[in-house]
Amino acid sequence: MTDKKTNLPNGAAAAAILASGIGCFAIGLLTTLAEMSAGLKDALNLYNPAGPLSGKTTVGVVAWLIAWFLLHTLWKGKDVDLRRIYVVALVLLGVGFLFTFPPFFEAFAGE
Repeated sequence: MTDKKTNLPNGAAAAAILASGIGCFAIGLLTTLAEMSAGLKDALNLYNPAGPLSGKTTVGVVAWLIAWFLLHTLWKGKDVDLRRIYVVALVLLGVGFLFTFPPFFEAFAGE
């Protein structure tokens, strides 16, 4: 039995963490922008019963997948500063959440 500690590259995990923050931010940003622009709100209406939420979540998932693919391609097999990536992902998640909070996005409602 050996006491050797093997360090595995953390790039793939960091890519998944940061991509999730990017996807959440995209949904939040689209929520606020849709309140500011009636044209964008209409464009995001991909399915009438769900309204613009269908487009917001679709674009958010696509942004998440693209970000995950690109970051994973760049970082696989590499070590990255996981603490910094985690903080950035948390900030994106927090800002995305703020942008989906009704008192926030309703302040930008274009009427």
